[in-house]
Amino acid sequence: MDAQYDVVILGAGPAGMTAAVYASRAGLKTAMLEKGAPGGKLVKTNEISNYPGFVTSGGPDLALKMFEHSTAFGAEYLYGDVVKLNDLGEIKEIMLADGTSVTARAVIIATGRDERLLNIPGEQRYTGQGVSYCAVCDGAFFKGDEVAVIGGGNAALEEAMYLTQFAKKVHIVIRRDVFRADEIVQQQLAENEKINVIKKHVPVEVVGENGKVSGIVLKNVDSEEQMTLNVKAVFPYIGQDPGTAFVSHLDILDAQRYILTDESMSTKVPGIYAAGDVIHKTLRQVVTATNDGAIAAQSVFHYLKG
Repeated sequence: MDAQYDVVILGAGPAGMTAAVYASRAGLKTAMLEKGAPGGKLVKTNEISNYPGFVTSGGPDLALKMFEHSTAFGAEYLYGDVVKLNDLGEIKEIMLADGTSVTARAVIIATGRDERLLNIPGEQRYTGQGVSYCAVCDGAFFKGDEVAVIGGGNAALEEAMYLTQFAKKVHIVIRRDVFRADEIVQQQLAENEKINVIKKHVPVEVVGENGKVSGIVLKNVDSEEQMTLNVKAVFPYIGQDPGTAFVSHLDILDAQRYILTDESMSTKVPGIYAAGDVIHKTLRQVVTATNDGAIAAQSVFHYLKG
């Protein structure tokens, strides 16, 4: 079997796009394979203020600049949903959901993480009809309405503050009586009059009328009493899971299903590398993802050349 590419990068977030820049500039026949819009989590982030060189930048704007750069030196952009990565020795076979496959001499996995679901009645039924995992994408649809954000981490609080541009009131629902978010984010939250915090409650059901969300049922974790919060939208931000189901058979994952790599971004399987939020690491930021992508691409270059 002849490889179609020297390297295929799975995912077109900051890690994948940086890897594409470095790999294509090194003269490798390169492709990025992505199942969604290029940019990864950047396209779902309203504002980036900790990426060097940009005091502040809109996430989608930064994503577009990165994408233009990633394809400037010949890297191809492919669309597809990966279901399995097969190690055939010197060739890697990438199986797609539509039944087709792509082959490469090396692969960089940069598939990031997927949003964790609430797994409560009504969530799937009303997804796209008031249940959303992207405030930047859908917040403007609820101008003048009351909405709920589920979660107490940085992402939940930042998205809640973003939603105050449109919503009349933003209710933040947390299981505990304290937030997990950074102190500076909590301070910004406390200063926003449009935000109402509901502590020690968990969501148990999303309810709707006429095919759209009309509220969310909450349960007090102490008394177990239930109440219905009348909102037009629910934004869950309760964590994320790595997108690694397609490599579960390769024995390259840790107990939390993140990919284990060494400092060169190599896995234990020769020719398979990983970068970005999908790997086992302590800090997941845009700047650390781009670092990983650059290292992975350079490692692939040296692997293929000798």
